Amino acid sequence: MISTSDFRKGRKIQYKGAPCEIIDFLHAKMGRGGALVKTKLKNLITGAVLDDTFRSGEKFEPANLEEKDMQYLYEQDGMYYFMDTETYEQIPLSEDQFSEAKKWTKDNTVVKGLYFKGQPVSIDPPMFVELEVTETDPGFKGDTASGGSKPATVETGAVVKVPFHISIGDVLKIDTRTGEYIERVK
Repeated sequence: MISTSDFRKGRKIQYKGAPCEIIDFLHAKMGRGGALVKTKLKNLITGAVLDDTFRSGEKFEPANLEEKDMQYLYEQDGMYYFMDTETYEQIPLSEDQFSEAKKWTKDNTVVKGLYFKGQPVSIDPPMFVELEVTETDPGFKGDTASGGSKPATVETGAVVKVPFHISIGDVLKIDTRTGEYIERVK
């Protein structure tokens, strides 16, 4: 059982019969009453975000999610196809199930598929990905003095803030949890 004192961002619990991920939480102590925990939960099946408040000390079942390595194959008619790397079975996922991971996943990338009661519910991309810059403003001599950043579009369509010296064709290492540029890969 997971208590409200064990809440952490990213922890997965079972709430109202569905697996949910804790997006945000806040412990609040009221004047005379007991403490409350205000949370934002993302339903992993529907993608809906729920705001709910619980009494401190309430307990929840852990979401019994099974992780499997899956390889992204292709997109067709709004469905995204993955292959289970153990059984070689092709699994179609909808836009809702793949939406967050889509901006960091290119063809043939191996991702973690999350299953709840034998059904795929969502995809987690690798923690770090290497993607090529396809569009960005050119850097000019002297730009680096300010230490600022500029937007760059990578091959999957995601937009990342990068230093001024990055140009089209550079391969970047990106943290998928925050969407931040880490380094240029040689």
